[in-house]
Amino acid sequence: MWAMAIVTLGVGMAALGYLLFRTMEYRIVEWRKKLPPGSMGWPYIGETLQLYSHSPNSFFAAKQRRYGEVFKTHILGCPCVMIASPEAARFVLVSQAHLFKPTFPASKQRMIGPQALFFHEGAYHAKLRKLVVSSFTPDGIRGMVSDIEDLALATLNSWEGQKVNTFMEMKKFSFKVGILKIFGSREKLDMDDLNESYLTLEKGYNSMPINVPGTKYNKSMKARRHLSKIIGKVISERRERGEGDNEGPNFLGTLLAHKDEKGGRLSHEQMVDNIIGLIFASRDTTASVLTWLIKFLKSSPALLDSVTAEQESVRQQKSSLDYKLTWEDMKSMRLTTRVIQETLRVATILSFTFREAVEDVEYKGYIIPKGWKVLPLFRNIHHSPEFFPEPHKFDPSRFEVPPKPNTFLPFGNGMHSCPGSELAKLEMLVFIHHLTTKFRWDFDESKTGVQYSPFQVPQEGLPIRVERK
Repeated sequence: MWAMAIVTLGVGMAALGYLLFRTMEYRIVEWRKKLPPGSMGWPYIGETLQLYSHSPNSFFAAKQRRYGEVFKTHILGCPCVMIASPEAARFVLVSQAHLFKPTFPASKQRMIGPQALFFHEGAYHAKLRKLVVSSFTPDGIRGMVSDIEDLALATLNSWEGQKVNTFMEMKKFSFKVGILKIFGSREKLDMDDLNESYLTLEKGYNSMPINVPGTKYNKSMKARRHLSKIIGKVISERRERGEGDNEGPNFLGTLLAHKDEKGGRLSHEQMVDNIIGLIFASRDTTASVLTWLIKFLKSSPALLDSVTAEQESVRQQKSSLDYKLTWEDMKSMRLTTRVIQETLRVATILSFTFREAVEDVEYKGYIIPKGWKVLPLFRNIHHSPEFFPEPHKFDPSRFEVPPKPNTFLPFGNGMHSCPGSELAKLEMLVFIHHLTTKFRWDFDESKTGVQYSPFQVPQEGLPIRVERK
């Protein structure tokens, strides 16, 4: 009993000492260097609760009004500098990108895996990015149109006459598309096991990295280990079958076939981490955009009619009722593409991205200390009336002319921008084609709220009732 009390007291004192040390450290840094204005919040916790318990719009807007376009804060255990202008975003992501390495909070790094593309720079990053980009170029995905169409039709057919949670259904759909791209259409996988494991994993993405039984972080790390075993088994089986097993073009095949100039191959851990990273990058973001897209279309009857007419014109060019879409059909969906762009702008699913200063960096008279996180705020830029008049109005016509450079960044910018953007757009175009030409849907107009989990989605995931036309 006494031993337990002494241990508990010792742990408490150590934790208190650590918090006091970090607080003093930040105060010393602030005294020695000219940091941007802002608040660091509570020791260690910082302002994490303020950011993730309310609308990020309110948090970012209030900070920008008070401190300007560059300000400091402290979230997820990390001291941060947030930037909210196209000029600053370009400085961090493009022109001076070598001074800012890609990074995530410790919780995300451990859950995704330390060998994932996101967390590296230099030669390793260049090698991995080349492999990823080669898998997601238009040439790398154009052969997927038919398979994506089959997944979209299966999803929509299961909705007929049902009331469904749009966001949850879109997560399943985008997850299946991602798995298709990663493993190919011939791999037999337990999709329910994969999906459940990833659902548990993602619940801990924005948790504090406290690995104590019962916490979200602890549950997520257990799910991560299980997911790693599932993926590892597939990798081992594919290795045993050999490279010439005609699996078809897929990301795992690209990883397995890769050899560097010395004949070296990627390790098992590198492949697992990058596959989990790819699932992370492709699933919830695309699902969120599709959910908002369905809401925005239904909320604007005239726009929905115009998009439907465009999609009907594509269908009318087919010679049979049992037609298949082609890559060329996507090019004729110009209005639908603008609607997707405006959805990406208004919803801004990724409010910011993480970078880390590799040395002390001066920007506009302020010092960004080495090791601090730097967060370009895409949401603030996308919602600025200076670049997008009446920014909260949904108006796809604004994309009839290209936006000003560095003002529209839904997939980031620079060497670390999202390589899967073309696949995401393809998913959306195929899905919206069949939704608008074959089905009608309604939702409760009185529920206009927004939830954050951690991506911004309509209230309750946008429940809709779907009927065939």
